[in-house]
Amino acid sequence: MVTQLADPPHRAVVDANSVLGKVQLILEAFGPDDEHLSLTEIARRSGVAKASVHRLAQELLQWGVLERRGSAYWLGMRLFEIGQRVPRQRILREAARPYMEDLYQATKETIHLAVLDGHEVLYLEKISGHGQITRPSRVAGRMPLHCTATGKVLLAFGSRALVDEVMAMPFQRVTPYTVGAPGLLLQELAKAREVGYAVEREQTRVGYLSVAIPLAGATGTTMAALSVTAPVFRADVEKYAGLLGMVSRRITKTISAMGRN
Repeated sequence: MVTQLADPPHRAVVDANSVLGKVQLILEAFGPDDEHLSLTEIARRSGVAKASVHRLAQELLQWGVLERRGSAYWLGMRLFEIGQRVPRQRILREAARPYMEDLYQATKETIHLAVLDGHEVLYLEKISGHGQITRPSRVAGRMPLHCTATGKVLLAFGSRALVDEVMAMPFQRVTPYTVGAPGLLLQELAKAREVGYAVEREQTRVGYLSVAIPLAGATGTTMAALSVTAPVFRADVEKYAGLLGMVSRRITKTISAMGRN
């Protein structure tokens, strides 16, 4: 069964009636495309009483997690600073960034670094030139696993339990070409395991194709995915797969070396 793409659900809340739960709902009221929200809009989206939103927002403003300009509230730079301290994100980005730049120079196409987060792909880094694809991907953005090349490769080289969980969920339709049948997705995952990389053609954006490979940690466990995204008319799957495979081995060595330091 295929359903229309909807706004992503909130993550599980610790306790919606607790202070921490309310803060979580307030912060997650901001969507990926929201630069700012009014107090009324935050209350409506979060489901938290407006008086509570106002009180908690004042404390979050003092902390720097929120910023205010006039009557509009913005996510604050403090959140960005804290996010940069996440070890896996920092290590992966530091290890992968130089090679992503090399990939960009070799392909002149958009390069993505992504990790698994729940049942979604979370983008840690992205390199692209002016005028290249900007949507639907963004750093810190999320996309479904079943229709992205990075998601497919994380499924193909991840746990069977994760595959079973995704198969049991309704598939969101992102484009008319998004895979809609579990059997077809299983075929794509089997092909990815056979050749070592996954391909997604127009399943997340019409006119674009992506090729992704898994990135393994020191123990051999898949910890991330790296991809090249290009317009279909000029995409070269074999070239991208070869370059990605070469780069992935170098990134794995770099991550292992960083772990020993």
